[in-house]
Amino acid sequence: MGARTASGSRRRQLLQAGAGLVAQVLVRPASAQDAAAMAAAVAQFAGGQPVRPGRVRLEIAPLVDNGNVVPVRVSVESPMTPAEHVTEIAIFNEKNPQKDVGRFLLGPRAGRAEVATRIRLATSQKLTALARLNDGSVWSDTVDVVVVLAACIEGEGS
Repeated sequence: MGARTASGSRRRQLLQAGAGLVAQVLVRPASAQDAAAMAAAVAQFAGGQPVRPGRVRLEIAPLVDNGNVVPVRVSVESPMTPAEHVTEIAIFNEKNPQKDVGRFLLGPRAGRAEVATRIRLATSQKLTALARLNDGSVWSDTVDVVVVLAACIEGEGS
C-alpha cells in the first residue's frame, strides 16, 4: 500500500508540474512592443480625448479553445437618443498582427449600443473595447483572454 501511495503522489506531482508548465505557455505576457502598439492604436482612436473606464462592457470567454473563431460582444450604457448616443465602437487587441480588430459606426437610430461579431485571436492576449459618444468622450473595457489553440499568425513559418 505504501508503494502505491508513493506512486500516486509522484503522479500528482508530475500532473501539477505539467499544469504549471501549460499555464506558463498559454499565458505569455505581452512584449513591451505589443503593449506600446496597442496603446498607440487606442490613443489614435481617442483622438486626444482621455480614455475612461466604464460604460462599456466587453463580453468574451476568458478561456478560448480555438482562436480561429471567437465570439465577442460589446455593449455600451447609452440611451441612444439624438441628444446622447454612441457614434462608434472599436475593438483592439494586443498580439494580433493588426491591432484594430473591428470598428462599428452607430447613431441614435440604432436603438441599442451593442455589436456582436466573431474574431480571430493569434494567441493569448488583452483585448480592449472603446466607445466614442456624440459628446466626444471615449469609454473603455479591457479583458484578458487565454487562447489554447492559436489562430495562425501572418508571416510565421516562412
